Amino acid sequence: MIGTWAVGGAFVRGARGRRALTTVIPCLWVLGALCWELLTPHDTEVVPLLAAAPAIACASSGRRRCILLLGGASMLFALGPPSTLEPDGDVEESHASLVSCGAILAVVVASYLTNGRRLRLVRELEQLRAVAAAAQDAVLRPLPARLDGIEMAAGYLSASRGAAVGGDLYEVLATAHGVRLIIGDARGHGVGAIGTVAAVLGSFREAAHDEPELTDVMRRLDRALQRHLHERALGDPPAGEEPRTPVAEEFVTVLLLEMGPDGELTALNCGHPWPYLLSQDATGGARVPGGEARARRLDLGQVLPPLGPFPLPDDLPAARGAPLQPGDALVLHTDGAEDARDAHGTFFELGPALVKAAGTGPIVPAAVVDGVRSAVLRHTGGRLADDVALLALRNETKTG
Repeated sequence: MIGTWAVGGAFVRGARGRRALTTVIPCLWVLGALCWELLTPHDTEVVPLLAAAPAIACASSGRRRCILLLGGASMLFALGPPSTLEPDGDVEESHASLVSCGAILAVVVASYLTNGRRLRLVRELEQLRAVAAAAQDAVLRPLPARLDGIEMAAGYLSASRGAAVGGDLYEVLATAHGVRLIIGDARGHGVGAIGTVAAVLGSFREAAHDEPELTDVMRRLDRALQRHLHERALGDPPAGEEPRTPVAEEFVTVLLLEMGPDGELTALNCGHPWPYLLSQDATGGARVPGGEARARRLDLGQVLPPLGPFPLPDDLPAARGAPLQPGDALVLHTDGAEDARDAHGTFFELGPALVKAAGTGPIVPAAVVDGVRSAVLRHTGGRLADDVALLALRNETKTG
């Protein structure tokens, strides 16, 4: 996932080039063996090297037709008359040709059967990937492009190769109490943290509709996480997680946001980074057409400890912020974005990347997410130490 997204079209062109190269390699092997046979003295036996051509075709291109064609061509060359540089063949040379043909035939049969098993495994792998993709989409559902006057986009980069989700989570829901969203980060990353993510997101999807107060939503999340950790402590650890991981050390950072009809913000933060505000004016003023966007950290108040290690206090301080102005955007992220480092240990600068991704025109959430995600991958070279989740929301309501 990471690599394919990072290089985009260059990755596709590189893959095509590699496929073409793997097809050419066995043909070059046969051509090289024949040239060696023709250009060396007659006492040098090079023809048996042709037996390796079908095996190379099986290992490289994996095409049955290529295996059969190369095997047949190699047998014809092995049975062919000696070169003009060699004397007439005798009985021993005929026996050697038959032995070479037998070796080539054996390699062709073995390669053909091996390739058939490989194709079956590839089909099974594709089916498993389809099932895994459906399961991952059920955990971290794709967001709609628009919801109750808000244009949104989300992106995810998993630190575990082959996984589309991991320890980061997000969700946006339109409820009777306003648009509510969550972004969080479970301890760890990759497949081992999916169970915790599923427990928190499942609870949020119910509580966001049921609870009129954001503080009650957070308490529901805390209870769901405690139940999940208790059940996990009684059973076997999930796949991908170390058995020695103490449940007492598990935690989830959570940021809850509620946006009212006029863009007013209510937030409750348990150990998560505050979002960035993208606007034309650093103070949140109206955007000037053609001007450069500005990004600033939106600090809405007290940050509580993450969910898990400590119980929630009796009094949860839900903070209220200034309304999100039409045309402005919020960019929520997990700490994997700002903690990403390059080969020299330099941290990724999220603020300047947001400004560059927003450009000079109207803020487009999808462009912001894609630009930042691409910048993170370029900065790290596609080698992420932690999952990265990005969520951009733009207030597209009209003024007046």
